[in-house]
Parts: sequence; C-alpha cells; structure tokens
Amino acid sequence: MRRITRRNLLKDAAITTGLTLLAPRSFARAADPVGSTQLDTFDYADVRLLPGPMLDQFERNHAFFLALNEDSLLKPFRQQAGLPAPGDDMGGWYSWSKDFDPPRNLTGYVPGHTFGQYVSGLARACAITGDAPTRAKIHRLVQGYAAAISTKFYENYPLPAYTFDKVNCGLIDAHQFAHDSAALPALAHATDAVLPWLPPKALTRPEMAARPHPNISWTWDESYTLPENFFLAWKRSGDPRYLALAKRFLQDDDYFDPLADGRNVLPGQHAYSHVNALCSASQAYLVLGSDKHRRAALNGFRFVLDTQSFATGGWGPDESFRAPGSGDLGASLTDTHASFETPCGAYGHFKVSRYLIRITGDSRYGDSMEKVLYNTILGAKPILPDGTSFYYSDYNNHGSKFYHQDKWPCCSGTFPQITADYGISSYFRSPRGIVVNLFVPSRVTWRQSSSRVSLEQHTQYPYASDVSMQVRTESPQTFTVSLRVPQWAGPQTAVAINGRKLSQDLQPGSFAEIRREWKDGDRIEYSIDRPLRLEAVDPQHPQTQALLVGPLTLFAVDSPEAQFKASQLLAAAQTSAGATGWNVNSSAGPVSFRSFPAIHVEKYRLYHEVTV
Repeated sequence: MRRITRRNLLKDAAITTGLTLLAPRSFARAADPVGSTQLDTFDYADVRLLPGPMLDQFERNHAFFLALNEDSLLKPFRQQAGLPAPGDDMGGWYSWSKDFDPPRNLTGYVPGHTFGQYVSGLARACAITGDAPTRAKIHRLVQGYAAAISTKFYENYPLPAYTFDKVNCGLIDAHQFAHDSAALPALAHATDAVLPWLPPKALTRPEMAARPHPNISWTWDESYTLPENFFLAWKRSGDPRYLALAKRFLQDDDYFDPLADGRNVLPGQHAYSHVNALCSASQAYLVLGSDKHRRAALNGFRFVLDTQSFATGGWGPDESFRAPGSGDLGASLTDTHASFETPCGAYGHFKVSRYLIRITGDSRYGDSMEKVLYNTILGAKPILPDGTSFYYSDYNNHGSKFYHQDKWPCCSGTFPQITADYGISSYFRSPRGIVVNLFVPSRVTWRQSSSRVSLEQHTQYPYASDVSMQVRTESPQTFTVSLRVPQWAGPQTAVAINGRKLSQDLQPGSFAEIRREWKDGDRIEYSIDRPLRLEAVDPQHPQTQALLVGPLTLFAVDSPEAQFKASQLLAAAQTSAGATGWNVNSSAGPVSFRSFPAIHVEKYRLYHEVTV
C-alpha cells in the first residue's frame, strides 16, 4: 500500500481559452557532458515564505542561532589549539568534558560537532533574508574558527569525518551564501588538519569502530557521507583536491555497487547516514556523469519509500533499517519510542528528494517530501536555550513528544538547515517555466525572458483543499506552470484560471503542465481533493493501520486503547474548516484525532488494530 507509483501521464490538450494543459513526459533539455537534470533549484533569495508555520519555524531557528554566544561556539576549537578560550561551555555533546563515559554519560561526546551546521544554517538564512548582522556573525565565526584550526583537535577524537563533514558544509555555505572570502582558505587549512585522521577510503561503521581508539565502541565514524560536500567544495572552489577526495570516499564496494544492481543492502544499516549517503551518489552522477551512482541513489531511495517508511514518511526505528518481510516496522510500535530521527532524517530526506526530482522530473519525490514535512519536522519541538533538542518522533502505541536526554545533539545542527531549505524545496525551474512542488504560503520570483515574474501562493493546505496563486509580471510572458498532482489526490481535484475551470482531468502521480501567455494579475485556483484512507504499517501487520487525509497522518490523542472499524475511521470529520483536528466515533465513543504539529503534551497513537 505504501509504494508510490506514477500514473499514466496526461495527453496534450488545447482548450478554448488559448491555454494548454500538458503532461510532463519529460522536462528534457540538451544532454550535458556530466549528469543532466530535468529541473533546477532556485536560489535561496528567490523564494520567500509568507506567514504560516514554516515561516514561524524558520524565523525561530534563525533568531535562536543568531543569538548564540560566539566564544562558546568557538571554545572547543580554541581549547585544543592552545588559544585563549573565553566563554561558557555549551555542555552536552558540544563541549570537552572529563565526564564522558559512554554509554552512561555522553557529555563531551563530540565537541564542536555541530559548529559547521550552525554556520551553514545561518549562511542559508543570510542568503534568504540578506540580513547584515547574520552575515557579520558568520564572518566572525569563520575568522575565529580559522585561527583555531589544529590537527591536535582530532587526537583521540571519536568521529573526525563526521565533524569535519559538517565543517566543510558550513565553510562552503559561508563562502557561497554569506560571501565570506576567508571561508575557502579556512577550508583548505581544515582539510589539511583532518586528513591524517581519515581512513584511506570509505569504511563501514563496524570497520571504523574496529580501528584502535580509546573509546572503541563509540568510533563508528561516517566517512561514507564525505563525498557530497567534497563535490560541492570542488564546484565552488575549483580545487581539484576536493574532487579527488570526493571520489576517494565513495562507498562503492558494499553500498553503491549493490544498490546500483538493485540489491537492497539497507537492512541493518544506520538509517539517517545511509540516506544522507545517497546524496553523495547523486552528486557523483551530477559531477561525474556516473550512471551507476544515479541508479544507486534511485534504487536506494526507492527501498526507503517502499519497505522502510511509516505512514508519516518517517523511517528507521532505533536509527536502523529493518529487513523487508520481517514485520519489524510493526513490531517497533511496541518495542521503541525512538521511531524516526526527525530533524536529521527530514534534512536528509529533503536533500535526496531534491536531487532526485531534479534528475528525473518525477513528482513522487515531491509527494514523499510533503509527507515528511507535515508529519514529522513541522511538529518538532523548538530547541531550548540550553541546547535541549527534539530528536525522535515517537510512533509507539503509547506515544508522546519528548526532548532528547543530551543537550546539543546532532539534530540541533540539521534543524536550522532544513528550515532554511523549505523555500528552495517548494519550487523548481524547468526549461519551459516553473514547477510548484509544495503548496505553502510563499512567493517565488524569477526572470522570464526580459520580464521579472513572481508567483505567490496563499493557502491553508493541507488543512484545506484550496490553493490560490497569483502571477505578477512586468509584461505578458509565455511559460509553463507545472503543478504537482499528489499520487493520493481524489477525483475532485481541479484547476481554474481566472475563474474558468479547466476541462481536463488531472492525473494523480504526475505534474499538470499549464502553458499559456501569462499576464499580470492572472490567478490560478487549485483545489486538491483530500480523501481519507488507511495505510498498514507493513504487510505482516495488515490490520495495523493509520488514518490519513491528503498528505496528513492523523493521531488519536488521549485515547490509546480505542477500537475502530475501518468504516468509522473513514467517516472522520474535520472539526471545522481549516482545523487541525478530526473527530472519529469509536465503539467506546468519540475520539479526537490531530495532525502531528497540533500535538503538544498529549499522549497519542498513530496505528490502530482496525476491524472490518
């Protein structure tokens, strides 16, 4: 029931208004000497979120990390370099500590590990907002870090590749998005410092943990995630050393080669890092034109969508992929509360989805992206001032929202990155125009021929069906607006232009292309039929089902033992227009269901044993 398949595409059809509704057989362009793409991303500055939950989350994270004390952020690096290190310890995983005693005490686990991600998140926010104080802070952090780079930092350090990969990302983003000329020289120095501590090639987690180290059981380093940012460092700097390093750490033998051949080697692997590694395969295709790595990324993510995902779009209970056919996803509903590593997993999911939708032009990647958006990351609790962070979404039959026990964990680093990426995940450029991927309050602006054009969305989706879009253009322009038609969309899904409904049916699981001469003030009214449906947790537990409406999964709150018939769940009624709650009648009386972002301190249940 979970497999996302693409339906037959629309037939080209002209309508009497002079508008053409087309099916995107391909967003094809002339072949490039390296891996070609069907779509392109917009720049961060091209997309502005408008008031709504995504903007609220982005602005909260931007303000939070802008306010962090710079001396505290730089302290772990200055200490190891023998420099004066003022400022308070941040604590948790971030600061050096004599109390580190795994697994009993993880204080001081990976000092400075998220520094690069905090810089990256701020740099992307700077690109979006143009905020001068944010740019100035990034420049100060890069300058402070550059002065503290030392190979001594990695002596007896458990995860050198893991932390350097984030530093790499932060520095190339500071260069690209905050225009920091010092960032690339700092990256060259930082690369020199870490190279003696990296393995000769990508190693698996067990292989890394087997290397001699004082903390032998906590050295599962992730060298196989390095290529993505090394490829990006090469593209942004032109330094061939980064290209050579990217190739060196491609994990071909035991990961990409079997995936490219269609062999599912995910079971037993750490979930987030191996999804994140698919981004390295995607970059290998884009940079090197390697079809093997394209197939590996496509097949690997297909295995995630088809055999590893919950109804929410989340995956990896206890951070581990499970064997298809084992029933382990269903078993996890009683075995663990650590169901999905949310900010990290959502960040990796969004990244690989963006790569694959660009490469293929296939709408199913947008479908999976919006599922993860509305059912996981938008419901994440905010980071607290002391670094207390939301980490796991809980799909246990007695679920709740809770903070991670350790301060400043890895998910505190990916959280500001993914919220900064909301805008560039919402739209794409095609050779014929623009693709609307996510239906969120936002404005995208671009240059179409000689005219500056913008498209603005207003909507309460997915809590309401209607999405209103308006085109603004300096002069009439002919181009295509492509609307994602979700695979689950019902038969009442419809589009109207300037009040006139298009006569053609919209095919779920595709993009509907609308080509016409657009004039200033033209309106698109898109109504997405959101049917109620049930989805089983896995084939071994066919009666263990979740209730969905459109892209939303609904959670029963404060009534974990309620019993339901399928007909009762499928008769759920929204409490009011645009509301975040639904009511369901059970055998014991009415039960309240809510979306994940609408849950706060309540106990909840995602899956139910459903009878006919």
